[in-house]
Amino acid sequence: MQKDTNRVSLFGYGITTKALVKKFPYAVFYDDKCIKPFKDENGFKVKPSNEFDPLYSDLEIPSPGIPPSNLLIKKAKNLQSEYDIFADTPPLKIWISGTNGKTTTTQMMQHLLCEKGSEAGGNIGTPLANLNPDAKMWILETSSFTIHYTNIAKPNIYVLLPINPDHLSWHGDMDEYVKAKLKPIADMKEGEVAIIPHTYKEIDTRAHLITYENEQDLASHFNIDISLIKFKGAFLVDALLAIAVDKILFDKVNYEKINSFVLDPHRQEEIKDSKNRLWINDTKATNIDACIAAINRYKDSKLHLILGGDDKGVDLEELFIFLTNIKVKIYNIGSNKDKLSDLALKYKIKFNKCIDLADAIKHIDENLSSNEVALLSPAASSLDEFSSYAQRGDEFKKAVAKL
Repeated sequence: MQKDTNRVSLFGYGITTKALVKKFPYAVFYDDKCIKPFKDENGFKVKPSNEFDPLYSDLEIPSPGIPPSNLLIKKAKNLQSEYDIFADTPPLKIWISGTNGKTTTTQMMQHLLCEKGSEAGGNIGTPLANLNPDAKMWILETSSFTIHYTNIAKPNIYVLLPINPDHLSWHGDMDEYVKAKLKPIADMKEGEVAIIPHTYKEIDTRAHLITYENEQDLASHFNIDISLIKFKGAFLVDALLAIAVDKILFDKVNYEKINSFVLDPHRQEEIKDSKNRLWINDTKATNIDACIAAINRYKDSKLHLILGGDDKGVDLEELFIFLTNIKVKIYNIGSNKDKLSDLALKYKIKFNKCIDLADAIKHIDENLSSNEVALLSPAASSLDEFSSYAQRGDEFKKAVAKL
């Protein structure tokens, strides 16, 4: 249960914690970027992290991205996640997690269920503190970071997309990453539902387990006609999972509604240049699995693939083994460009080591034929050189528009 106290410490001065002051008006922020104490425009105290004293705090709530190795986390004695704070709120809780596709699946599910009184939030951008506590359902994109710190809250329906290497430097290793993703299932009750990859079918839980290996498994289990869904590739799985939850709750499949959903930019977004050549903005592919999904969609053409950024310590061998069977030349950018180039040499894949994204686009422009595809699918985070994956994608689109 949530503690009844005025001595609340909020770790990190960001979107999640700023929203929590509605519930904890006397809370104090502690932030690694704060050099000296100050009061913000709303009068809330913000202090350097090294001023946190656990003796004067009865509840600590972290921003999800703060790693367990952070000194604030290590000093905390009463740590609870944002999800734990709202564990007792009335809405039915639907959590969506996994490595890739969380955002799209969450958005599609909200698109289908909004007329039934649902609200979407979590990692998708809306903190739980800003959601309506009287809504019928909360559809929450749920990161492994959040799950790691959550020990009270649990979902009523848990949708888990496939798990692939990501955030390994944060979690420590792949085993800990998988452990975080599977953690909610153990505490679910009889009558609750978990839809998870078949790999984890032996997990111990009282929830009703539905497992799947591919799109056909999901379609068969829920009696969905794939031919009536417009989405293809990775987006088809997202759509099927959204439809599955709608069917669990309301026993219907609304093909017209799901097909009216409009995808966000930056995921396999197709652009034509002035010479009618195809360029793909897939900047949101920040890990291997997302990159492979994009390559699979366009592999019938020769690819000019832009890779690179902050790979967060992930072993990229799997990607290069996959690329050995693809007609591809890669253009390496970002902080891991040397690592990528060494792997390209090892696996005998043609490559250019580029100065930056603009340089990669320039080289591709010089080599791209009309029947080939230029693909930005970096398999890495953007934060080494950009403020976000969206900025990376926007710069890509602007440069292509000038060709």
